[in-house]
Amino acid sequence: MDNNLLRCPSRSFRFYCESSLKMRIRPSTLSLSSITQLSLFLHSPKPLSKNPPKLSSNPRLLSHFSPRSSLCFAMAGESESFSTAAVDENAKYGFERSEMYQGNLSGTVDPYERHVFLCYKSHESWPPRVEDSESDPFPKLLASALKARKNDIKIKTRLTICEGGDDLKLSDGDVLLFPEMMVYRGLKDSDVDSFIEDVLVNVKPWLSGVQEKLSGSYVFVCAHNNRDRRCGVCGPVLIEKFREEIESQDLKSQVSVIACSHVGGHKYAGNVIIFSKDPVGDIAGNWYGYVTPDDVVELIDKQIGQGEVIDRIWRGKMGANVEEPEKVEEPKLANGINASINEKEPQEISNGEKTESVGGCCQGVNGFSCCRDENAEKQPSKEEVGGPCSWVGKWEQRQVLTTVAVVGAVATVAVAYGVYRRAR
Repeated sequence: MDNNLLRCPSRSFRFYCESSLKMRIRPSTLSLSSITQLSLFLHSPKPLSKNPPKLSSNPRLLSHFSPRSSLCFAMAGESESFSTAAVDENAKYGFERSEMYQGNLSGTVDPYERHVFLCYKSHESWPPRVEDSESDPFPKLLASALKARKNDIKIKTRLTICEGGDDLKLSDGDVLLFPEMMVYRGLKDSDVDSFIEDVLVNVKPWLSGVQEKLSGSYVFVCAHNNRDRRCGVCGPVLIEKFREEIESQDLKSQVSVIACSHVGGHKYAGNVIIFSKDPVGDIAGNWYGYVTPDDVVELIDKQIGQGEVIDRIWRGKMGANVEEPEKVEEPKLANGINASINEKEPQEISNGEKTESVGGCCQGVNGFSCCRDENAEKQPSKEEVGGPCSWVGKWEQRQVLTTVAVVGAVATVAVAYGVYRRAR
């Protein structure tokens, strides 16, 4: 029994060690370092070492331990190393890394209108590019089929891989669709083409499969460790925290938390996408970045409970300005007035001058654009108004008039001379 306990640091083993130490250690012999070592061991998940290092040279202290309690004590050295490694990893990849909150989150989501999630295995097993992996052909098959039919699909659609599980009532091959809030059960290789044709192209029920309506809210957390270590460190912690809070608030029947693959923007980890109702009752897919465990309660209470966006960690949302992308990042003039694209009326700017808004591929400051204005092409240039061609024309006109004048003068002299001859 003792050997089994030593192999597995379970609660019963920790209780056993605590009892042994209480019986074998006199309170007067416990130093501060000894208590620290014992505490580290009792809260460490690391397995026991077969060759425990020597942690103390105090014979009086060691005389109070049996071999079993000495092994308990030996774990402190490994626990300290483990704790140091955990701190270093968190500083490099976790919520304490230096890049946290350094980037501007708003607008970091590419516009799209529909999100497809394919349930497939677990996040620990996903290869770096799970949608393009030869070792896992099913996600690649669906991704390739979507790409081949993208011109036939009327609205922009994203594909992300997620994991299922009995607790989520989701299995490999199940497909979740947002904002439609539908789940299509058991998609197989042979069903991919018909699924895309029926559901995504023709927006009709899937004739050859089973479909069900989803309810509640869905939280997807990027935990794709093989793609980026930051998501691999932050994602599982956030998932655990979400599930703890959901259980404590008795929301398990209303909120589901699921690990998902790469969604873009690893530097913003933890990355979270929440599909829930907005204030008017429509399903919205809001993206959040730099999410930490401290943000989880607020996300549940405000975003899920009230439909309120948390601006400080908000990246964007599904369906944002896809049909009218010119309104996504409307340029601001010096006084904050919007410089609307393709606007014909002149815009007032801070210095009192007026400038025409120029339409086209790019919009600059105060209406300046690097694109050519169609109206400008129709206006005559300076060369057309007063260029060499116009000058030559005027010169020829003056030469004709001069010639006429000379001829007239010669004729006048000739007539005058003839009159003079007759008069003599």
